[in-house]
Amino acid sequence: MNINSILYILGSLLIFVALSMLLPILVGFYYHEEDAFVFIITMGLTFISGSILRKFRFNKNGLKYKDGFVIVTLGWLLVSIYGAIPFFLSGILKTPIDAFFESVSGFTTTGSSVIMSLESLSHTILFWRSLTHWLGGMGIIVMTMAVLPQLAGNMHLFRAEVPGPLDNRIKPRIQETAKTLWFIYILLTALEIILLKVNGLPLFEAVIYSFGTISSGGFSSRALSVRAYNNIIFEYIIILFMFFAGTNFNLIYSIFKGRINEIYNDEEFRFYLLLLLSAIILITFNLFFNVYGDISTSIRYAGFQVVSIASTTGFATVDYDTWPPFSRWILLILMFIGGSAGSTAGGIKVIRIQVLFKKGLQELYRLLHPRAIKKIKVNKQSVSERISTSILGFFFMYITVFVLATISLSYFGIDILSSISAVAATLGNIGPGLELVGPLNSFMPLPQFAKLILSCCMLMGRLEIYTILVFIFMDWR
Repeated sequence: MNINSILYILGSLLIFVALSMLLPILVGFYYHEEDAFVFIITMGLTFISGSILRKFRFNKNGLKYKDGFVIVTLGWLLVSIYGAIPFFLSGILKTPIDAFFESVSGFTTTGSSVIMSLESLSHTILFWRSLTHWLGGMGIIVMTMAVLPQLAGNMHLFRAEVPGPLDNRIKPRIQETAKTLWFIYILLTALEIILLKVNGLPLFEAVIYSFGTISSGGFSSRALSVRAYNNIIFEYIIILFMFFAGTNFNLIYSIFKGRINEIYNDEEFRFYLLLLLSAIILITFNLFFNVYGDISTSIRYAGFQVVSIASTTGFATVDYDTWPPFSRWILLILMFIGGSAGSTAGGIKVIRIQVLFKKGLQELYRLLHPRAIKKIKVNKQSVSERISTSILGFFFMYITVFVLATISLSYFGIDILSSISAVAATLGNIGPGLELVGPLNSFMPLPQFAKLILSCCMLMGRLEIYTILVFIFMDWR
């Protein structure tokens, strides 16, 4: 194991996080808020820690396979720990566990919160909360790869952090891919900010909601989330960009290049679109006949919440926890599926669900025709047995972690639906769940140890489980 290189890269990550704290400091000075000094202290601590680790020399021979898992796992842990310091020092959150939970939720783009009253927060803290999941959305490791020449060709780091079962490179070279991903990410963010601002949302809040949308994070500046504005134009803009956030960035890159046909030919995108439309139609009729009695209102609320949950953003325009059981169960299923591979969304991923479904049909076909050969294909390309087996393994591990975490929460006396939805919402990086952790509630009332369990779920969900499991069980010799 290349210890010196690992420490050097971890130091670079901390310096990057320290420099990013300049932004909330500037926001604090602009609004004349004392919390700016909290970030000056935190920035100093983080920068010094990173500088110490950077004293170790980077080995030019490159990183090994195991090193990638160590860097990504420790990197996300360190960033979450240092990112928690402002929440604790400002006095907003009284315990280190609560501060860690909020920080992890931000960087992993989960959006679950333990803060009870968002309206009482300073602009400085609100901006930092949103900045954490904007930085985490495309990946802090990917950002580091884009700017550090030493990591220009390291596939181990890229694969350990970027979600999805397939190779999501846009360019042949890893560093070019990292830069292109961040360019698309920044461009989409800027477009949403402009559209929201032009349509009447104050600039600060336009930035907050744009950071939360493109990263599929969902942190808001209001306790009622998007519902606080009751503005259908804002909702349509946010729906559009939540849809982009849940779409494979390779396809968005294809749009910029004018290769529109690639969108129509992509099976995952078609399945994702079909999934969204089906869920919207089912929930719309359920709400029309059982809640609102008005088709336009039913479509409005169903459309927003389906895209919000499927893209794992977690914004809310209504308390969907009061909806009929049928609609709530559909939303719960969407929490597990998530968005597309190569997007900022969490969950199991649409492409994996597709392959699992085709694997089931393949086995049924083999039972009916024992001598026949039927291959699994995605986008007219055969899916190797190795990939389909790894997807089965991932699905098994995902469900295993979900079951164990749910049982652990129920030990603390949390009711079964709250336990199920809390784990589904954190493991899938969605944010709010149902019942005790519904869209208008906070995770604050949960026991401290339960918050630690859910923090682990957020990290495992963001890093797709295997990265952390390999880190835990690897041979450290």
